[in-house]
Amino acid sequence: MGYEDHIAGQILASHIEEGRLVPGEEIGIRIDQTLTQDATGTMVYLEFISMGIEKIKTERSVSYVDHNTLQAAWENADDHQFLKTAAAKYGAYFSRPGNGICHQVHLERFGKPSKTLLGSDSHTPTGGGLGMLAMGAGGMDVALSMAGGLFYMTVPRVTLVRLTGELSPFVGAKDVILSLLKQLGVKGGLGKIIEYGGPGVKSLTVPERATITNMGAELGAWTSVFPSDEITRSFLAAQGRETDWVEIEARDNARYDEEIELDLSALEPLAACPSSPDNVKRISSLEDVKVDQVAIGSCTNSSYRDMKLVAGLLKGRKVHPDVSLVISPGSRQVLAMLADDGSLSDMIDAGARILEVACGPCIGMGQAPPSGGISVRTFNRNFEGRSGTPDAKLYLTGPQAAVATAITGHICHPSVLGDIPEVKEPDAFFVDDSMIIPPPANTSDVVIRMGPNIKPLPKFPPLADSMDIEVLLKVGNNITTDDILPGGAKVLPLRSNLPAISEYVYALLSPGFAKKAKQSGSFAIVGGENYGQGSSREHAALAPRYLGLRVVLAMSFARLHRANLINFGVLPILIDSGTYESVREADKIRFENLVETVSHADEIAFTVNGVEYKGKIVLSERERDIILKGGALNLYQ
Repeated sequence: MGYEDHIAGQILASHIEEGRLVPGEEIGIRIDQTLTQDATGTMVYLEFISMGIEKIKTERSVSYVDHNTLQAAWENADDHQFLKTAAAKYGAYFSRPGNGICHQVHLERFGKPSKTLLGSDSHTPTGGGLGMLAMGAGGMDVALSMAGGLFYMTVPRVTLVRLTGELSPFVGAKDVILSLLKQLGVKGGLGKIIEYGGPGVKSLTVPERATITNMGAELGAWTSVFPSDEITRSFLAAQGRETDWVEIEARDNARYDEEIELDLSALEPLAACPSSPDNVKRISSLEDVKVDQVAIGSCTNSSYRDMKLVAGLLKGRKVHPDVSLVISPGSRQVLAMLADDGSLSDMIDAGARILEVACGPCIGMGQAPPSGGISVRTFNRNFEGRSGTPDAKLYLTGPQAAVATAITGHICHPSVLGDIPEVKEPDAFFVDDSMIIPPPANTSDVVIRMGPNIKPLPKFPPLADSMDIEVLLKVGNNITTDDILPGGAKVLPLRSNLPAISEYVYALLSPGFAKKAKQSGSFAIVGGENYGQGSSREHAALAPRYLGLRVVLAMSFARLHRANLINFGVLPILIDSGTYESVREADKIRFENLVETVSHADEIAFTVNGVEYKGKIVLSERERDIILKGGALNLYQ
């Protein structure tokens, strides 16, 4: 197989600086652009500052404020000031609160085909809709890339999803990715890049492609990517950025590790049922589900195309009296165009509540459903508790089904709305970048503002040669980063305050965990398959490490969380099902000769209550160094 014949392979080949382009081997690649948002960006800039680098060294780095825009107290506003002044000091562009969701704005104003983009947000693969190699990563990896360092990754296998046919009027891009999630599951993309090709690609607009690549994160994939073709060129031209376009397509002789055929014309409206994005069922099988709330927007379905479609379906109709409909456009550009063409009035007349152009309810920042409530959302995740209401049930659908649900009061097939209005991409988008602040030419007078909620990073010690630690918690399969460290309006404002946010580690699954961790001093966690799936939030690794986590033993790890654990000196150990079944909470684990083992071995022996077990440590030489030093900051400072 010629790896460089794929779209992903071509981009990797043009950016590789270390290693060989061979699946399974570690490489270091050059990063062209970085993206941060305020929930993770505060930590990224604290990490960057601690490295002592004077200037950001990427082609373009953008700091967005879109997650923590709910200013219920002073913490979020202080973080925004910190991010604004840090961006100015070190050479990043700053997208102000109110300018929009990072992925939507980056697609509109900064994304470039064939470039690499690394973001401290797991949905950074949205940029793959433009033909970028766009990947989510932990904040430490993003900070290192901003400092001019390479991004290290294991060369993924490449899966081709060959699209044929065209979507019917009642079916949208969300149904494409939900169909794949139903087929592959939340672990189906582990170790892979998902590449889209086939004649059906030509029928999809850039916003539709971006919806599909966005939710490739739910498959666990490294990223997803579409070709950059004439449709891409038209989108960039309408944004006034045609000079940013380059063509990139798979070569005729490209061969893939796996191929999946997907006939767009055969798809029907789907919904991800509580509480996992791969719990997918046909809408037609759910029509007895009464709904309390419908939420439309997020980085998945908040483009002008999506919003124009929603407005067209709402026009002349009224939201059901038992339903709260909330709509959050993805960017200031989208909101301005909706206001200009009358679509905003159609939404308001129908009874929709128009929210700020921000992540909002998707990240648990406001609009929590009622207790025991049912919410239908055009978002990308429906994990338990993510909405801010622990016992709410969340369904994920496309905009067509969401509007039909809001009108009728129950989940239903969008055909009840009659004809679906045709929405065409505009010849020209509204462009006003006045809320994106470029870095000043002279930064000598810039003073970084740090409010009292921003605490310095701790320094962790190197790996000890022996450890006696307790299993403080044992969890099951597909534990998410939301399970490890919840989001929401109460916790998110503490992202720059490690001592404070650590109080919420495993607060939902194991109340009182933080108190037990402090009493334990050093501890281990045992997990099942796909431990740490979901968000890129490095706090889900950093906060437990702050409390004393030294080792996680799991049957498998989600790629992003595994990298974050290593970056903060936590040793990830792979165990088999027999070991998982045998080890229990409160068991005592002893490790000996750790320095030598981590330095050279792929197998590790340990005793549990005096009984010997073995696990695997699959680490590159670079990762071994990080673990031994106690974390990436210790290695790179």
